[in-house]
Amino acid sequence: MTSVITGDIIDSRKQKETNWVEGLKKILSPFGETPSQWEVYRGDEFQIEIKNPEDALWSAILIKAHLRAIKLDARMSIGFGDKTHDAEKLSESYGGAFINSGELFETLKKQKVTLALRTGDALTDERLNLMLQLALTFMDNWLVQSAEFVALAIENPALSQEELGQKLGINQAAVSRRQKRAQFDLIISLDRYFRTQIKQLTAP
Repeated sequence: MTSVITGDIIDSRKQKETNWVEGLKKILSPFGETPSQWEVYRGDEFQIEIKNPEDALWSAILIKAHLRAIKLDARMSIGFGDKTHDAEKLSESYGGAFINSGELFETLKKQKVTLALRTGDALTDERLNLMLQLALTFMDNWLVQSAEFVALAIENPALSQEELGQKLGINQAAVSRRQKRAQFDLIISLDRYFRTQIKQLTAP
């Protein structure tokens, strides 16, 4: 089983800056090689394969945090399933994960949600998407400072609040406030629950 994130930048045509595309590529580059593991196409759309499905939600939240930190946001769908054709370009690869991600992505605008997932198991999907919708009530409203904190905390899980503060140039009390404002503890709990659900689906 693999997982695929399909996304596009919200209101990309309204962006005055054109260098946000470079910003997006910089955000995606740690996910591996382009265009085999991630790809930006048609200007504002992107796709990433997250080979360990358990990491898929954490990866999508990280991308969202990085984008909110530069005053952008994205609609993203996460699809789970197999990969039956491995092409040089990710957008030309094929399989259940790609179908689930692509089909779901087409419905996001109508659903008015910025993040959803499809595993193919109806009960799991319903449960996880409801949780995601609740989490989006605050994730969609992250301000730059909260988003910066979330991105840094996800990328540096071993750092204490004090050490995170040194990187952000603020004291530990200010880090604690940002953590609360971003509802980061809830996000950690959500991700933990998500991982248990995906583990159950992929268990032999």
